[in-house]
Amino acid sequence: MKMKQCNFKDNILKPGRIRVGMSVVELVDGHFNAFNSARLAEICRLMENKVLKEDVTIGVSLSGALTPAGLGASAVVPLIENGFVDYIVSTGANLYHDIHFALDIPLYKSSPFVDDLKLREEKLIRIYDILADFDALVRSDKYLYKVFSDSLFHKKLSTSELHYLLGMYIAKEEEKNGVQGTTILAAAYKAGVPVYCPSPGDSTIGLNMAAKGMYDGTFTIDVMADINETAAIAYDAAQEGKNAVLIFGGGSPKNFLLQTVPQINEILEIPLDGHDYFMQITDARPDTGGLSGATPSEAVTWGKLNPESLPDCVVAYADITIAMPIITAYVLEKCKPRRQKRLFDMRGQLVEKLRQKYMQVNIT
Repeated sequence: MKMKQCNFKDNILKPGRIRVGMSVVELVDGHFNAFNSARLAEICRLMENKVLKEDVTIGVSLSGALTPAGLGASAVVPLIENGFVDYIVSTGANLYHDIHFALDIPLYKSSPFVDDLKLREEKLIRIYDILADFDALVRSDKYLYKVFSDSLFHKKLSTSELHYLLGMYIAKEEEKNGVQGTTILAAAYKAGVPVYCPSPGDSTIGLNMAAKGMYDGTFTIDVMADINETAAIAYDAAQEGKNAVLIFGGGSPKNFLLQTVPQINEILEIPLDGHDYFMQITDARPDTGGLSGATPSEAVTWGKLNPESLPDCVVAYADITIAMPIITAYVLEKCKPRRQKRLFDMRGQLVEKLRQKYMQVNIT
């Protein structure tokens, strides 16, 4: 396996002075010189120089409490609008809390060092140092339950279609409330970016779907369709160019994003080298054996990554809430917007392309 070459004599450390008015690009390129700041700088430059090209398909995974911290509107939406995201895999919680902003329901900055028993008495929900009124959840739940009454949802749906339809409604709410550009779901709907959730029942969106289904039996989520759609996206990307993954956190979204290649190679028996670019922001340790700390070289052993891609694989052990705004600001300044691939509109033909190849391999 190729590893990064240490041509250290070409990289003399020349620390400069941080000055007033310095841009994010100047800060990253000039002062992120070592440890995880250097890894974050590597991700920024890898995005600029190799990843954000027309022939690269970029999958982004989102875990943790990113949207209630405001990172959906501030960082993810600009990436989507500029064509820097082609498909998303997310926890359901990020998508549920995304909805509050479209409904113009306030969340509040607070502190982690508060009396939780007192908060419970006052009907306040705490997400570390973000607070929400319990009524915020009630209002969001009632909205979802009402939306799910639309007959458009009353069929077997992949989560990409579920979130596309929900994004259509959310976009209207944004416009009605004068808060356009505040949600991932609306931005993804407008840009044709498919949004997947590996565990649709593990969030309040799923709870509302379950309640609606119990009432009238209308809901069926087809998680198998999600597997085939994401595998088809990865397969087509490899035929037309290259695959890149940008992983914020870990958990189920990380694996779901990476397992596309083992699905193609191992299960469908269609040769594929693996993802070409791997970038992860995580605070998980690799030595515990957990997925979120699993390194790119470990992923190579599973066939998730192309062994030749290791020089273009970077892990920054950092807080996502710090790293994500920096990465977004950097690429917005350094990179021109890309043409949006609108993969949601192409799902059917991409799956059929993969199916035809699978049939061809099995027949021969």
